Amino acid sequence: MNGLLELSWWQLIGVGLALTHMTIASVTVFLHRAQAHRALDLHPGVAHVFRFWLWLTTGMITKEWVAVHRKHHARCETPEDPHSPQVLGLPKVLWQGAELYREAARDPGLVARFAHGTPDDWIERRLYTPHNFLGVVLMLGIDALLFGVPGIALWAVQMIWIPFWAAGVINGIGHYWGYRNFDSPDAATNIAPLGLLIGGEELHNNHHAFPSSAKLSVKPWELDIGWLYIWMLERLGLARVKKLAPRPALVQGKETVDMETLRAVILNRMHVLASYAREVLAPVSRRELCGMDTSCRRLYRQVRRLLLSGEPQLDAAKRARLMSLIEQNQTLRTVYQFRRRLQEVWERTATSQEHLLQALQDWCGQAETSGIRALQEFSMRLRQYSLPAVRAS
Repeated sequence: MNGLLELSWWQLIGVGLALTHMTIASVTVFLHRAQAHRALDLHPGVAHVFRFWLWLTTGMITKEWVAVHRKHHARCETPEDPHSPQVLGLPKVLWQGAELYREAARDPGLVARFAHGTPDDWIERRLYTPHNFLGVVLMLGIDALLFGVPGIALWAVQMIWIPFWAAGVINGIGHYWGYRNFDSPDAATNIAPLGLLIGGEELHNNHHAFPSSAKLSVKPWELDIGWLYIWMLERLGLARVKKLAPRPALVQGKETVDMETLRAVILNRMHVLASYAREVLAPVSRRELCGMDTSCRRLYRQVRRLLLSGEPQLDAAKRARLMSLIEQNQTLRTVYQFRRRLQEVWERTATSQEHLLQALQDWCGQAETSGIRALQEFSMRLRQYSLPAVRAS
């Protein structure tokens, strides 16, 4: 009745949490960060353990999962996005996330276009891909043998864990509700604190801001348990981190806006926009809307959210309200326009570096003569941006 191990109900719950967490770790470390984004290299033995476990517990095919995810980043929040709640609606993505993955994977050209670099060895071609559901059947037998009838319920939980948490919650709520550290060009949000359940994947706004980073947390209080596992594997010589999110490097006393400044600003553009929101938009909007009046805090918070959201994340009504507010206040209009012009420095992809440098120099010069103190101070700090020193090998 209770299988070979004869576990109590609370022991069975503990085993279930451990097994599902192993699956989450396999998804975030192997499928997502190592395979889809090439943020780290794993020892072949470790990589195959992850592949084998995912074959047992999900039946997902590596190249299909990677292709769908890469397409999601390439077409985010458009009708071509395989699972955008902004396009399809939150209920559909939350409750039918796995079906959306399978539907996207049926595209015959998807794998050829987006799955380059995924495993293509003998076992992938002969077992994991053509017999992907054999693993989950084998897992059912193992669960029933070890845990008896309760093992069948445990198996069912294992089967719905990734479709709900990864395909539903992360792709659904993670593009619909939560907080944003960065103004990424999509609706991705952070939905902490669920890190123990979904391995750090809840830091979805951070990930979309720096998709090739092996570490998803950026704030001291954010928990990325997937990064903890990567860190441990690297210390054991079983993984090699290839890329992390950049961190701004400032040189005190630097006043010249040169080519290094330009490259550092472009490299750290997500940090630049986050700093602009925190150091310019927030204090200016509070002063302009409230002054010394503390009774307008609710209005300030509403306007601040509009200012910090970025136009692409606003619906027509909110965008119209934002435009109306900034048109009524010259100072708000000025700092909002300066933000837009700063973004254009790195969005002009067809412009030469010399012209981009001139645009940044002009921006700093005009910001410092704007008469807006917060904008002036931000520009002086922007001049200090430099590329990080290269470590000697």
